Amino acid sequence: MGNKGSGKKRPAKKGATGKKGAAGKKGGPTRRAVLLGGTVAVAGAAVFARDELARFWWRLPGMEKKRVEGELDHKGAEWTAASGYNWRRADRPDDYVIDRVVIHVVQGSYRSALKVFKDPAHGAAAHYVVRKDGHVAQMIRELDVAFHAGNRDMNERSIGIEHEGFVDRPQDFTPAMYEASARLTADICARYGIPVDREHIIGHVEVPGTDHTDPGPHWDWKRYIALVRKAREKVPARAR
Repeated sequence: MGNKGSGKKRPAKKGATGKKGAAGKKGGPTRRAVLLGGTVAVAGAAVFARDELARFWWRLPGMEKKRVEGELDHKGAEWTAASGYNWRRADRPDDYVIDRVVIHVVQGSYRSALKVFKDPAHGAAAHYVVRKDGHVAQMIRELDVAFHAGNRDMNERSIGIEHEGFVDRPQDFTPAMYEASARLTADICARYGIPVDREHIIGHVEVPGTDHTDPGPHWDWKRYIALVRKAREKVPARAR
């Protein structure tokens, strides 16, 4: 009672005024901010889940594209299947866009490449192998993800082409090999609308995180891209 007449105001108790709420805002997030943040997180998770569901819808019964054992994507190739442990079943380009071709060199013979890609313990394989005489083997369907680049994102978005030979032996890269490989790459580029340039046709050495050096310094990129462009002009674009 006496304080009332003194003209002095008693300090407000903590939490008694709206001003304390403002002070509390500086010390940590408000309930509203927490709720909004949680809503954004939930929304983000929902979008992610929706995208993942859209990507894998084909795994539902009756939705997967029909497959024929030994069917070829590149006319003139020979089918010889890689071990199922060296690739992952997919439904590209419906679940993963294909926008890269990765060029490899085996560091060995055509026969040795086929042998290791058929070995379930190897853990890697490419879609195609090109021999010195220009013969092409297809080992994995382009629909599927081959473990060839050592980078998951690149595996999912690319098609891998191995070439017989060694990176330090330019004589291994024969005219027949260059021409057959260029026709194959042109065919792939036509199917998926991939530009014929060095941004989209790359060497294994250019894959992020790789410790490989192939196709090496003797691979003639200028010659190869010119051959791919020439072959591409003869191949009509095909819808997938």
